[in-house]
Amino acid sequence: MLKNVAVLMGGYSSEYKISILSGTTVMNALDPQKYIAYAIHILKDKWVCIYEGEEFYMDMGEFSVLLPFGNVYFDVCYNTIHGTPGEDGEIQAYLKVIGIPQTSCDFYQSALTFNKRDTLSVLRPYGILMAQSVYVNKGDVVDAAFAKAIKEKINFPCFVKPNRAGSSFGVSKIYVEKELVPALEKAFVEDDEVLIESFLSGTEVSVGVCTYQDKTKVLPVCEIVSENDFFDYEAKYEGKSQEIVPARLSDNQTEAVQSLTGAIYELLKLKGICRVDFIFHNGKPHFVEVNSNPGLSPESIIPRQAKAAGISLADLFGEAIEAVLE
Repeated sequence: MLKNVAVLMGGYSSEYKISILSGTTVMNALDPQKYIAYAIHILKDKWVCIYEGEEFYMDMGEFSVLLPFGNVYFDVCYNTIHGTPGEDGEIQAYLKVIGIPQTSCDFYQSALTFNKRDTLSVLRPYGILMAQSVYVNKGDVVDAAFAKAIKEKINFPCFVKPNRAGSSFGVSKIYVEKELVPALEKAFVEDDEVLIESFLSGTEVSVGVCTYQDKTKVLPVCEIVSENDFFDYEAKYEGKSQEIVPARLSDNQTEAVQSLTGAIYELLKLKGICRVDFIFHNGKPHFVEVNSNPGLSPESIIPRQAKAAGISLADLFGEAIEAVLE
């Protein structure tokens, strides 16, 4: 029997347009011999099913929708929302309560990995290499003494980034003290919590990982070469970068970063398709962050890595669905 799949897309953050692209990729890739896919737009002011170009409001009590041919109930949700509420645990908790399985990490793991500071705190005791960082709340005093402390602990250049945001929204690379306050203001537009991280020079890589055929599957490593000063929004989505798969690493480096990716996936008890980012600083992989709902648009890294691994998107997404239906 065909399974009804609600492909969740949109969200409440600056990433909602990217999420629509990701959701559309899933809609187009799912095997129609196995699944009936419905586009569900989760927006701030409405939750709607887009059917034959029209909007139909969702019944929030049981997550169903009345379409012209009758009520539709869903066997599973394919979650492609980047940011709130699909990547921070909110929609995962809601679906858990009403008993509908979904393809991304469970609510705790989603909330944890969406919070960069907390993820760093959990992984640091395991000896995983990472940048030095300072945590700032909106409203904290940012004066000359603070800037001096940053210079002493972090030094310049450094990165200023929202603690809970993606797609490089609100991220700045700064070189001198006078750039600190404007960079914080930019980051606080996206989140009221900010991380200031030391700059790690080296090769930037991203590694996809998922549960595939009941096992942890680490995808080929992607090397990121940005035309801009760092891998910002323009580089990610407007063609200002090269994503090279497989990455130009030695066999030992490739094995090290893939092994570390798989270990992080299992250590944090992640689920579904995730992406873990690293920088090879002084020849060793330094952890940057986990993306529990990575981009799936044609320009995104995961589809490129799946192709390099010889896995079709239909199989990749179908395995994610079957894993949670079991």
